[in-house]
Amino acid sequence: MITVYGEALVDLVPTTADPLAPLQPALGGGPFNVARALGRLGADVEFQSRLSNDAFGTAIRQSLIDAGVHLSNCPTGQEPTTLAVTALAADGSATYTFYVDGTADRLATPTLVSGGYAVFGTLSLALEPASLRYAEAASASAKAGAVVCLDPNIRPAFASEKHRLFLRGMLDDITVLKLSDEEVDFLGDTSQVPVVVTTLGGEGISVRAPFGTCTVPAPKVKVADTIGAGDTIMAALTYQFQHRGLDRAGLLELGEKQWKEILSFAVHAAALTVSRTGAETPRLEEVLSFQRGE
Repeated sequence: MITVYGEALVDLVPTTADPLAPLQPALGGGPFNVARALGRLGADVEFQSRLSNDAFGTAIRQSLIDAGVHLSNCPTGQEPTTLAVTALAADGSATYTFYVDGTADRLATPTLVSGGYAVFGTLSLALEPASLRYAEAASASAKAGAVVCLDPNIRPAFASEKHRLFLRGMLDDITVLKLSDEEVDFLGDTSQVPVVVTTLGGEGISVRAPFGTCTVPAPKVKVADTIGAGDTIMAALTYQFQHRGLDRAGLLELGEKQWKEILSFAVHAAALTVSRTGAETPRLEEVLSFQRGE
């Protein structure tokens, strides 16, 4: 089982790059995107959070169910859904303003994973009290034998020194760390993490693992926007780990050939996502067909 921990929210996305354009609600949040993407790929996946029982929360829950995501550890509360107002630049890149006070996911009470894979990241690690509980679950899951993955997905609004030190405090429990090239300098030295995957935007994706390093280029597509691109990569990576039946020891034994296969799958999945408006992640057969050039 892959267990994804963290927030689900609603992105209010402008219909054009005009800042006064009408806003279109879209389901989002890094962990939500990862969980739903994994479900669409056919992974055995669970989402742990706390959802609102408002209209947005109800839509989020149904979308996860439709993707085949397990929700037995995802309770519902009266608190509202977190909102993120998105601004799009001319190149399709996105920035966000968050409305998080008193929202449901801040009160999540996650549980540990014994074995399997545990994925943590994004806004949920920046907001107490849930952030402290997620860090405890990551540590407990690592001690219980899970492959713990971290995608900090650092948002400028929360990129404080306190948040940096909080994330660094998690690193000893992490097997796989995914960073964007912009996040590398913020987080600092990550040599204690055995596997670090770095996304390079349109240039592709690289990995530093026990075997050494390698980079896989991204396929060229027309970019609609970049919403959900990094989340798709995190989902594709963990899908591949599960599909290959890798425990922590097996993952650390992967060589360059296997990593290039894994990274190729991930960049093709992400390319499909950025070719679509919003975080509309692909299904497995779409990725495989794209890799085959169909």
